[in-house]
Amino acid sequence: MDVRHYTISLNVDFAQRSIDGFTTIDVIMAQPTHVLLFDLLDSLNVKQVLVNNKKQPFEYKDNLIRVNMNAELPAGKASVRVIYGGKPHVARRPPWDDGFIWAKDSTGHQWMAITAEGTGGKLYFPCKDHPSDEPNEGVDMFITVPKDLVVAGPGLLQKVTNHGDKATFHWKTNYTINNYSILFNVGDFAVVTRQYTTVDGHTVPLQFYVLKEHESKAAHHLDVFEKTIHEQEKYFGEYPWAKEKIAICETPHLGMEHQTMNAYGNKFKYTKVGGEDYDGLMHHEFGHEWWGNKVTAKDWADYWIHEGICTYGDALYVREFEGEAAYNKYFQNASFRFGNKIPIVMGKDIDEEAAYNGDIYGKGAFFMHTIRYIMGDSLFFPALKKFVTSPKYTYDNLVNTDDVQQFFSQESGRDLKPLFDLYIRSIDKLDVHIKQLSGNHYLIQLQNMTIPLPIEVTTNEGTKRMIIDQKGLLVSSNTVPEIDEDTFYIKKITIE
Repeated sequence: MDVRHYTISLNVDFAQRSIDGFTTIDVIMAQPTHVLLFDLLDSLNVKQVLVNNKKQPFEYKDNLIRVNMNAELPAGKASVRVIYGGKPHVARRPPWDDGFIWAKDSTGHQWMAITAEGTGGKLYFPCKDHPSDEPNEGVDMFITVPKDLVVAGPGLLQKVTNHGDKATFHWKTNYTINNYSILFNVGDFAVVTRQYTTVDGHTVPLQFYVLKEHESKAAHHLDVFEKTIHEQEKYFGEYPWAKEKIAICETPHLGMEHQTMNAYGNKFKYTKVGGEDYDGLMHHEFGHEWWGNKVTAKDWADYWIHEGICTYGDALYVREFEGEAAYNKYFQNASFRFGNKIPIVMGKDIDEEAAYNGDIYGKGAFFMHTIRYIMGDSLFFPALKKFVTSPKYTYDNLVNTDDVQQFFSQESGRDLKPLFDLYIRSIDKLDVHIKQLSGNHYLIQLQNMTIPLPIEVTTNEGTKRMIIDQKGLLVSSNTVPEIDEDTFYIKKITIE
């Protein structure tokens, strides 16, 4: 079953903290079937299922809708409408815990957000909840709320229809979209808009759906945001959704990457990078527009591609505005914080909860730091941009770790599989052995790496980049050689 499009039409009842309406799922069936399966958390109530406008019997339990067709559904296009409602799961600790957040701003207006990155779209709409199948033809959302509130959603706002004391907001994206980005936020928002010119010269609306009580902060915040956008485009190419919009929406939770409408809840807390205001949380979540939304892993097991490379992008901001030494210091400090209890990639077809350990962020980013050192800047930075701008790896074409490995191996001109096996598929560290032979002669060997690697070796004569392998390299020094002082590798050193 290939999902092509979702239409989600819901009324939001703030008094009851409930939703009510329908979702239509347009699919293409690869072969005839008597059974259709859709994911939906069973905190809701499914009233009716129609397939090609005909009512069908169904079972709804264990977070799954099982449609048992009265007659065989042929291969080809089909349309499934699920009519449902109820009280969706409430987030206890968003954004780390998924669900609806029902809040009020300081002026007493209703303020609602959804976090679904872990649970997925099945949190509140029936879907095929697996990263390997995004709706290639996009999503239409019709969200009805009290008319004094504003709905922020993915894509472009098509229309607002007022009816009595209610208003329906129609949001539409034509891009393929991961299903945890298919959500909406509601609040007493002002929409602060300016135009942004992308690195490729396209003009895109830049918008901040900000609580009216914070509207005075929006102009400066968009200045900070623009700096982030320019820097990300430098390394990763043009903003991926240039035909729609760049937007953030103020939320009662900390933040989350949602395609074309990132959630922002960092309360305008800035640090200084290069002497100017910087919002690290906003920068990271926005980086997912490339790593996670444009480049999407086809399996949760490969989510380090989203989080690790996006986190590497955070380090590139430091490099851009504070220089190479600050960038190196970033990774030296990061290297002490890895848990290194389980591999970043643990096979295939694991669930999202198992995939999300902290090392997919920091250790994943450090791994890209290592690849940069091995390849050198003249190869690495063009390769990084080539990957994230290549049709082969973006939008409808999903990726896994093997794709990343093969790509960077090709671009570097060497087989990097042993490096991926060590750092991504195991918890081992690069084992460097130093043996004093006689006097001031030392043999430096790699114990657990089958390919030669460049390593900085410091002797009494200074620091030199040397190629080390399993056979070893003989060096002369009046002091014990020091290995990789600037920390380009996760390593352990044995001196004999």
